[in-house]
Amino acid sequence: MDEEANLGHPSRWHLEFSSYMLEGIPAQPYGSSIAELTSVETSMRLRRRDVLARLRANETICSLTTFPRLGCPGFTQPEYVPQHRDGITASLFLPDEVITSHSRFSAIARNIHDRRGEKIVVNVPIFRDRNTPSPFIDQIPPGDEEAAIAVKADHIYMDAVGFGSGNCCLQVTLQARNMEEARHIYDQLAVMCPIMMALSAAAPFYRGLVSDVDCRWSINSAACDDRTRQERGLEPLTTCKRRITKSRFDSIDSFLSPGGAQFNDLELPKDEDVHLQLLDAGIDPLLAQHFAHLFIRDPLVMLWEKIHVDDDENEAYHFECIQSTNWQTLRLKLPPPNTSIGWLVEFRPMDVQLTDFENAAYVVFVVLLTRVILSYGLNFLVPLSKVDENITKAQKRNAVLEEMFYFRKDIQAEVDALPADGTASEDEVGILMSINTVINGKVGVFQGLVPIVNSFLEDMEVDVETRCTISHYLELISKRASGELGTTAQRLRAFVSGHPDYAHDSVISERVNYDLLLRCDALARARPHGHGTDPLHELSHGACQTG
Repeated sequence: MDEEANLGHPSRWHLEFSSYMLEGIPAQPYGSSIAELTSVETSMRLRRRDVLARLRANETICSLTTFPRLGCPGFTQPEYVPQHRDGITASLFLPDEVITSHSRFSAIARNIHDRRGEKIVVNVPIFRDRNTPSPFIDQIPPGDEEAAIAVKADHIYMDAVGFGSGNCCLQVTLQARNMEEARHIYDQLAVMCPIMMALSAAAPFYRGLVSDVDCRWSINSAACDDRTRQERGLEPLTTCKRRITKSRFDSIDSFLSPGGAQFNDLELPKDEDVHLQLLDAGIDPLLAQHFAHLFIRDPLVMLWEKIHVDDDENEAYHFECIQSTNWQTLRLKLPPPNTSIGWLVEFRPMDVQLTDFENAAYVVFVVLLTRVILSYGLNFLVPLSKVDENITKAQKRNAVLEEMFYFRKDIQAEVDALPADGTASEDEVGILMSINTVINGKVGVFQGLVPIVNSFLEDMEVDVETRCTISHYLELISKRASGELGTTAQRLRAFVSGHPDYAHDSVISERVNYDLLLRCDALARARPHGHGTDPLHELSHGACQTG
């Protein structure tokens, strides 16, 4: 597939951590016009067909955030046995064969485990159904003392990098005109990360069990946490340099634009040597501390032949070894040396959806929101600690309907300096809103982001066909925010709950799992209607019914 990309093929494919995963991207960036947004879904459909055409009989590809029975006995074909004593990740549940054969991925898995100095520990709250044992004690194979200690009552236990890096997501990369615009976009979208996380929730199942979370994020964070016990604050600092407050897979730790500086209220550990070197080189303080923060991490993988690089001015490999393994909700991407590629912002918090229509809708909404932010000069900024609170809430079951999120009421206000005495107004620190209010608005409270995007499209005088397609996408976002349409996580839960073989004990059997995957595959293969989109009723009716 990579060879085809170099011969004018419209798609590019990259290996991912797990041998059952692929990353697909368009071979060339989309254009800048609004009409170009209608090609996103077409590109996604083409990529899906491209893969399906290469599969054997009885094989398919699904855009699932998590495989529901990942780590259960016999979940691979052919079946492999986990090597929990001498395997790469020493997992009780995941055989090494699920890791892609490229040495980069096995090195990442091994080095996360080795640097941490002990087994990965992921504990996810179990969903308590009417027949779920109380307390629920996860059953693990005998003979692993670390695992026996790590298991928590009423939680699903997982023990390997692959339980995080084996999950899929939907990412959007945005081109900025210059560094200043990239930093501005980065800051504004940081506030949107938890909102879009909750709206895209699609990951309620882990290791064959129904969890009490809807998103993959905290699972990925724990599975990729290579901090030592000292860095996590569990032991006094003796051999490590500093406490590190978060996993290397987590939310961002600082705003980057001048307007965002005053909202940086999180502890920001830095590599002081790197920090001073950047400041001495003329890098401004906000950007210097951002990169110095990235360099508190050790590189997870390097090519032997590139350990020593003679031409740092034309080679960014050493930097990318650090940058590419800091997996945060956003990534500021520097222009690669000797290319025409500019400053990029990667938006990373969303779970992937079942259909190309849904995935295109989320991508288009994020792109349009960015256009609106820049065109109307909108200001979403709240203290970064509030964004982190929102991130925690966004992952909870039914967060899109049941949680309240800090958001600015007046997003057209200039960024003023926060009072030094801590008496900031409620709007400067954000007021609590439902996602429905944030997305659709509420009279007397907030205008709503979808209405603002619609106003922007009216100002742009978009052609009728493009406007019709985009309106379907915005309708999906709007109805998911209001609850009229369920999130993917809600629909997956409903399917399992309604399956005749489900015993309401939080266990997803092989039969339930198989029928669920058949339904997901059928939805993804459904023929498009109208202007390249699926009718909304197909996403809400039948998606959760048993056959």
